[in-house]
Amino acid sequence: MKCRKCGNESFYELKNSHIKCKKCGKKYSPKKIKRQNDIIECFTQNLTALECSKKTSLNYITVKKYYEKFRIKLSSYLEENFQGKSVLEYDEYIYLEKSKNKNKRYIFDAVDFLTFHYEDKVYNLLLPNLDKYKNELISDGANEAYYKEFSNFMMFNKISKLQKKDNLIVKFWNFFEKEILKYKGVKKENFFYYLKEMEFKFNYDKQTQKEILSSLL
Repeated sequence: MKCRKCGNESFYELKNSHIKCKKCGKKYSPKKIKRQNDIIECFTQNLTALECSKKTSLNYITVKKYYEKFRIKLSSYLEENFQGKSVLEYDEYIYLEKSKNKNKRYIFDAVDFLTFHYEDKVYNLLLPNLDKYKNELISDGANEAYYKEFSNFMMFNKISKLQKKDNLIVKFWNFFEKEILKYKGVKKENFFYYLKEMEFKFNYDKQTQKEILSSLL
């Protein structure tokens, strides 16, 4: 391993089984490092927190907290990495869980985001929550008219600057639709972090994912 503070690879072994960097003196717990590495491995293998808990025999709450920490740190990492990049193309995506997309009553549960293609990666920008319009639009009792109009808006009003149909953005959407299913429903307040998780896993191979996660911890 490398010291996360100075990058040194030489360590002393201490009496309490911890190790100490020979260069900067930072101390580490091998047990904690193994736990982190095991959870990172599960995360990059697309296992849920529950699946990881069973595989590693670690406490579910512990794994869940690590997963939440990963998503928060990755969100900041991806935001910073996108700054100053030149966008090649972009398009808008409206996502609604398959269990809800046949019922017009759930139309305001849809999540709207923009996907940008830059370099060989994608970046996603979550648009304002549609819930804030729901009560306003149906308060006068004209529910059916609003459901119909909003359905038409979702279907035909898209922001788009795509050069071709077979592109990186569409590939990401297909990846996202497949991967989000394993969570069996994501709360709206957490959707941004799951979207960023998918963005991260789409942009980087598994080895690079592990290296980035280790450095962020």
